[in-house]
Order: sequence, then structure tokens, then C-alpha cells
Amino acid sequence: MIAEFAAGLTSALALLAPTPASTLLAAGDVASCRSDGDEATAALVARTPGTVAVLGDAVYERGTRAEFARCYSWRGFRDRTRTALGNHEYGTGAAAAAIAYFRLPQRGYYSYELGSWHVVVLNTNCRQAGGCGSDSPQNAWLRRDLLEHSARCTLAYGHHPRWSSGLHGSDDTIAPLWRTLAAGRVDVVLAAHDHHYERFVPIDGIRSFVVGTGGRSHYPVLRRLRTSASVDDRAFGVLRLTLRPDSYDWRFLPVTGSRPVDTGEARCR
Repeated sequence: MIAEFAAGLTSALALLAPTPASTLLAAGDVASCRSDGDEATAALVARTPGTVAVLGDAVYERGTRAEFARCYSWRGFRDRTRTALGNHEYGTGAAAAAIAYFRLPQRGYYSYELGSWHVVVLNTNCRQAGGCGSDSPQNAWLRRDLLEHSARCTLAYGHHPRWSSGLHGSDDTIAPLWRTLAAGRVDVVLAAHDHHYERFVPIDGIRSFVVGTGGRSHYPVLRRLRTSASVDDRAFGVLRLTLRPDSYDWRFLPVTGSRPVDTGEARCR
């Protein structure tokens, strides 16, 4: 009787206990045998616990098997990495090396749970993914996925940014995916492709980040969009997101210096 009471009390206390926060470390445009910036970010990630989101272009120049073997400096934490495919992965034609290395589904889009958050990984290489339009297989999958996972908070990431002040700029081809994310009340969207850090004010309810700062190189930001809230085109680093059951905070961690470039917090919508 006492044992049963104790077991019931333990279960009740477990339900009342707060859900621990989860950590996501994100950056894209990472490794190259021609740069040492990625070794610096690798050292930063190695000493920072959390799931690692590679936002595409994991290794340059063509994402070959040999480049993963010789140049991919983030290999030490592959077991905690969840990757999106970038355009350089398709330098081999079908991204076969990256898909095998990271054990990805063939189309490159999938989802997973991180603590209390639902996380969606998109393939923004639209032609190779079978399209990004409103009637594309990926968009149909995305709508189903968001309906089937009614988490309080949701985050998505891919390689190409819907909004960016960088050299590549905002990508209109993924606008249908963005509309689906907005309709599904997604809270945060991460991307790379442009080699700088940028945070935007919420657009359609979504706060988005460009984190192309994994170490390959820097691109200058020449003309900022009006919705750009913070930008840095000189620092390599990673974005650390602390994901709580109903809120999140962000901190861009540069590889040099002790002060983060950008910090903040918000509640899920």
C-alpha cells in the first residue's frame, strides 16, 4: 500500500515538474579545405552541448565523399547533427554523398522532436526536391506534418532564406513553403546561403534568422531590408537557441570575443 502511494506520488510530481529546456546550435555554409574558419566554429560547437542544425552547404566545394572525409571539420559531433541540404551538396548531381553521410531521406525533408518542440527540416533546393510550390509533394507533406504534430512551439530550417539582406538576397521560390509555415503558426525559421548573420522582426508571425556563418567565408551586407533587426557580416559563429515549452531565447555566439553579437527572447505564439 505504501509502495503504491509512493509510486503514485512520484508520478504526480513528475507531471508537475517543469519540462527541461533543449538547446539547438545552428549554422550553415561550414567547411572547406581552403578556410580555417570552420575549425574555429567546430571548436565552439564541441564545447557547447545541444543538437546541431547544419543549415546546408556542410562542405565545399561540391559536397563530395572525398571532401567530407578530408575537409568536414564538424565530423566530431555527427551523432548529434540534423542537417538540411544546401546547393553545394548537389554539386555531385544528386547530393548522394551528403545524404549517405548524414543518413537523410532521399528527398531531403523530414521532421523530428526536440524536447517539447517540433522541428521541420525543409529542402529548399526546389528542383531537386520535386518543387516548392503550393501543389508540390514537399508542401503537401509539410501541411500534413504540421497538422499531425500540434506542438505548442515549432521551428523550421532549410538552406535558402525567404528573407535576407545578403548578396543572394530573399528567395521568392520558397514563398509557398513560407505561407504554409505561417498558416501552421511556426515560430522560428532558420536559413543560411548568404554568409552573414541576420535576424528579422517577425514577418507573418515568424521570426527568421540567416546564419551562414559556419566558417567558409563572409559575404558583405550592402543594403539592409527594413525588416532586418540585427546583422553582422564579419563574425563566424553559431546561433544557440534555448527551446522551452512555451518560449525560446537566442544568442549568436561568435568564435572570437566573449560578448554575443545578438541576444533576445520571445514566447511562442
